[in-house]
Amino acid sequence: MPYTIEVFPSGPAMTNAMVLSCDKTKQAAIIDPSSGSGKSIKAYIARRGLEVKTILITHSHWDHIADVAEVQNFFHAPVAVHPLDAPNLIRPGSDGLPVFFEIEGVKPDLQLLDGAHIFVGEIDLEVIHTPGHSRGSVCLYAKEHHFIISGDLIFQNSIGRIDLPTSEAAQMWRSLKKIGALPSQTVLYPGHGDTTTLAEEKWLPEAKRFFGG
Repeated sequence: MPYTIEVFPSGPAMTNAMVLSCDKTKQAAIIDPSSGSGKSIKAYIARRGLEVKTILITHSHWDHIADVAEVQNFFHAPVAVHPLDAPNLIRPGSDGLPVFFEIEGVKPDLQLLDGAHIFVGEIDLEVIHTPGHSRGSVCLYAKEHHFIISGDLIFQNSIGRIDLPTSEAAQMWRSLKKIGALPSQTVLYPGHGDTTTLAEEKWLPEAKRFFGG
């Protein structure tokens, strides 16, 4: 396998912070550094001799961004987020969700726009805008390697919440349809819980009925 994804479930919501690395080039991306994950991420990267090229944010809810400032200050890597979720990264809690501890805001360096491609060494990640759980939620799809980092769009046997201040049920359904159309062997690395595949999520084609569609 030409890549490695290491998952660090961290914080009160057991959010899956991740490090994606290209085995050939040793370049890496940190994804959604959650509360308490920074220390483990720094130790893992040092142990493997990786070079951090970017910090990618699938969405800016507090449990996915708590350690962004820590890892950015340590690795001096650019932070990327969709522009619709950038305000909450800059000022955590501005999305209307309660923040239970102080989180240092970070000004993003790059925008994760729909259809853009982010390269982590030789790993090509396509940005897919998937609003619903938040307005600026994105998934990161590696077509060649048949995996997707799905944030809080879809989990094993479940989906992200749609009752939050910046959530929209209709948008969530459209985003789920978009991801559900990918090849069934696609492996999903979600923002919470275990890895799954689209083939295993047999309920997905029927999800429309939960959204009044």
